[in-house]
Amino acid sequence: MLKRAFVSIALLSLAHAPGQSVAPESTPGVGPEKPEFFNRVIANQKRGEAALDLYERIERVETRKNPSDPAPPTIKIMRVIPSGTGMFRIALGPDGKPRDPVVYRADLQSLARTLTLLVNEEGSQRDVLEKYAKKKKERNELINATHNAFLFTFVATEPRGDRTLSKFKMEPNPGFKPTTRFTSIFPKVRGFVWIEQTSGELARIEGEVTEDISVGLFLGKIYKGSHFMQERYEFLPGLWLASFSQYDFDGRKLFSGFSIHERTFYSNYRYIGPPKEALVAIREELGHAELDKLRADPADQ
Repeated sequence: MLKRAFVSIALLSLAHAPGQSVAPESTPGVGPEKPEFFNRVIANQKRGEAALDLYERIERVETRKNPSDPAPPTIKIMRVIPSGTGMFRIALGPDGKPRDPVVYRADLQSLARTLTLLVNEEGSQRDVLEKYAKKKKERNELINATHNAFLFTFVATEPRGDRTLSKFKMEPNPGFKPTTRFTSIFPKVRGFVWIEQTSGELARIEGEVTEDISVGLFLGKIYKGSHFMQERYEFLPGLWLASFSQYDFDGRKLFSGFSIHERTFYSNYRYIGPPKEALVAIREELGHAELDKLRADPADQ
């Protein structure tokens, strides 16, 4: 949730940010005189957020002891599939394929059971659904709170391939009053956001922690100087999703220090749909796997 809160800062607060600095006259309509531009940004981001519950993907997560390590000591590659109450992660090998077909099949069967319970509206899933609904409610509250948390000032335009990005400086609004643990993060972060001019899509965000942030009921801290960023591209027509994110957090938990230096690459987005459609797709995949096994092992027939 903490990482998502950081990324949400810029993604979700552009629609009504007060005190936006007027862009130079030579700049296309991106200043406060064009509020519909920022309304488009917020609408696009909400659509992208909703798509994460419908599209599976491949994640390559590289973890380093410090940001300057040339080669990450830990690399995890996972197939990430929406499960109706979050994300179901299945480990893959270095080549992006299953390490062990037996284990991989067992993971798919576990996901199928979970999806079946949701589709059949089993009572045993009530608590899980309530917890997921609570997380979504907290997410919406976070979105609502960001509308006046930051001030955005136009900086310049920058090319990205055949597209043009508008760069904005992002600074805390001194008039903002946090009301929750997560909104208390906002006054302690500043950075930049890049918006693709034609589509009104967020293309990049970079942010830095400017004061220590208490986390975990004040039993831990994220230290000043911690950094985060995310890149987003148009993976499908009209659908922009994350392609890369990086988190460099230093802090402490209780009396022990910690350091998180994580880079994640996102690829192979593929529509799998809500639980009912996803269940059909997973069952079909399991059926193909069983058929392939029988063909390879005719003695088992």
